[in-house]
Amino acid sequence: MALTFNAVLDEAGISPDSVRLLRHQTHSAGRTPYSLWRDDRAGFLVYQSLQTSQNRARLSARYWASFVVTPAAATLFVGLYEISLIGSAPDDIVDPLRHKLATEGGTRPLDLYAQTSVFALEDMSGRLTIDWGAGTRSWIQRAGSQAKAILELSRTFQEEAFPGYVRFIGNLSSLEALPKGWIAALTAARGVYLLTCPRTREQYVGSATGESGFFGRWLTYIRDGHGGNLGLKSRDPSDYQASILEVSGSSATVEEIIAAEQLWKAKLQSRELGLNRN
Repeated sequence: MALTFNAVLDEAGISPDSVRLLRHQTHSAGRTPYSLWRDDRAGFLVYQSLQTSQNRARLSARYWASFVVTPAAATLFVGLYEISLIGSAPDDIVDPLRHKLATEGGTRPLDLYAQTSVFALEDMSGRLTIDWGAGTRSWIQRAGSQAKAILELSRTFQEEAFPGYVRFIGNLSSLEALPKGWIAALTAARGVYLLTCPRTREQYVGSATGESGFFGRWLTYIRDGHGGNLGLKSRDPSDYQASILEVSGSSATVEEIIAAEQLWKAKLQSRELGLNRN
């Protein structure tokens, strides 16, 4: 019989009926609750403390057990908190996830909660993953009626391993939220890459020849939307999906990388059917 999260609560002397399970995820590209928790624990608590008043009844409990969705779609436990409702959130409070006023472009009014970490489960933060089940839309659930099976309890928190260059796929807007190890790997390699527009389905083949590798080249698109390319300038800015077609050897010259880029343009017909103009 699988060990459940409720069994962990019981072992800590906490009744599952007094706990709400919160599974934080975002469906838009960019910074996620997972990367916020990973890089800024205090900011994550501020983010979690802000909740729409329409969810007040569903959130009403003594404890919140908080989970975040990792890049590998695992449901990772990040803390158990004793909570209390403070009142309405002030209008000038900033949402650390969006870097905007919490009330800007969102649902109002907002409630503000106080949170105190429960020491008994602190050592499991970032180590325990559960099977959330099929109801992923229901991000608030009652622990007492949801016996979530524990899938893994690791010795320490570990970032997901870099998937490898040819398996990497990511949106430009999410690049700066990648794990540090992934950024280091993408910075260290040069070669040929593919950008795909999610709106028009058009492709663009490019090459990374500089010292900052793929990551540095892709950052230029984040900054100005086109990286100086005529084809991309002709389109409205888009959150392109980036992937790697070919990694060049460390001794490859700029000319050799560009020659490989030209070959991929011919293979994918990205001049005739895509966004390349040369």
